[in-house]
Amino acid sequence: MPLPHFLFLIAGVIVAAALTVWLAVAARFPLAALGLGAVLAAALVHLLGRPSRKLGQRGR
Repeated sequence: MPLPHFLFLIAGVIVAAALTVWLAVAARFPLAALGLGAVLAAALVHLLGRPSRKLGQRGR
């Protein structure tokens, strides 16, 4: 991936995160609940993104 595309991707993620926090604060949504939701969503993506393994097999 070319460096400018990567930098635009990083900038887009930062802007999206800032917008999310700003909207949550404006709506008086608790930041702890927002953080908990982010952690739970990350855990779900992590667990669902792993390939299934049979018992006794080791992954590489």
